[in-house]
Amino acid sequence: MNRHRLKELIAGGESSTVEFKRKFTSPVKMAKEIAAFANTSGGWLIVGVDDNKKIYGVDSEKEQADLISTAAEFYLDPPVELSVEIINIEWKEVVVVRVEESDRKPHIITGDPEHPGEKRAYVRHNDESVLASKEMLRLLSGRNVHTAPMTLHIGDRERRLFSYLEETGRITVAEFADLVNISKRRASQILVRLVRADVLLMYTDRQNEYFTLA
Repeated sequence: MNRHRLKELIAGGESSTVEFKRKFTSPVKMAKEIAAFANTSGGWLIVGVDDNKKIYGVDSEKEQADLISTAAEFYLDPPVELSVEIINIEWKEVVVVRVEESDRKPHIITGDPEHPGEKRAYVRHNDESVLASKEMLRLLSGRNVHTAPMTLHIGDRERRLFSYLEETGRITVAEFADLVNISKRRASQILVRLVRADVLLMYTDRQNEYFTLA
């Protein structure tokens, strides 16, 4: 990346594909940001820039680069391949990390002392990295290139779902479970399968996830 392109990214602010961090002190926190990009649509992680677009640079570009490599290799399962560049801008060193969208989703955080043994993954939502729900984890797994082909069956539950969505426009897992009198786990499986088949779309907001007709 050249200096002009970096200035453009900074001027554009944070988004679903751009994240600013003044610095990182924990490989786990770094791993969360890397995973979120890899699990979604890829993006740029720019270290040495604050949320308000002010360029601070980093004290030790080698230290930050080593932390990034450690996070990607040892704190994510499976590991994430990425590219790291050191760019001088306004007489300061900025670390620019390019994370491509992965075909080995989901990438799970490992070695998090606050959540030992938990299966946690992150995705990008607007300009934030947010914890993936169980439904999102299933969807990410279904989009892994190594996942077996899916078969789709449309029965009474699915037809009732489509009728409901034509009337209301959206539905949550809990609402679908109540609608057809099944467990939330079974409702989640059906909804995710329909998303994988491009019949439904799944949306995330800060409160919950909901589904609409595609």
